[in-house]
Amino acid sequence: MKAGVKLPDVTFRTRVRDESIEGPNPFRWEDKTTADYFAGKRVVLFSLPGAFTPTCSTYQLPGFEKGFADFQAEGIDAIYCMSVNDSFVMNAWARAQELQNVEVIPDGSGEFTRKMGMLVAKDNLGFGNRSWRYAAIINDGVVEAWFEEPGLSDNHGEDPYGVSSPETVLKHLKEAKAEVAA
Repeated sequence: MKAGVKLPDVTFRTRVRDESIEGPNPFRWEDKTTADYFAGKRVVLFSLPGAFTPTCSTYQLPGFEKGFADFQAEGIDAIYCMSVNDSFVMNAWARAQELQNVEVIPDGSGEFTRKMGMLVAKDNLGFGNRSWRYAAIINDGVVEAWFEEPGLSDNHGEDPYGVSSPETVLKHLKEAKAEVAA
């Protein structure tokens, strides 16, 4: 669907650990751009409705985290999890999930998600604007393969999950690699 599309240029407001800062909150603001995350790399990006939500915390994020070595074996340099949440929430979720492999990207204002055409209203759940669930293989800032859950719409009554699962994305990578080898 979006294969061949160049990612939008966006600046993400992140909080990073800084050992030079004393006290209980040793973090500083650091702006990162789309290029910082995606230029010169082949990565998996997956986006979901919200940090700490059931499907995201139970299946999708842990699946990508545990499968990281399998993705690396298929030529993936990094795996990024994005949500329309601020950096404080995304960092707390990363700590709660004990992430070692997947890096979180806060799209606090939803700018990247909106420019990708994936911003939806989730007022029916009290969330406001959030990302529709999807995954993508990104090669040097360009969408190589796209995995979008069915039913993209505002206030959808369900939270479909399967098309953007780690298992589906990994299967695609293995099949694409086998086709090239054949």
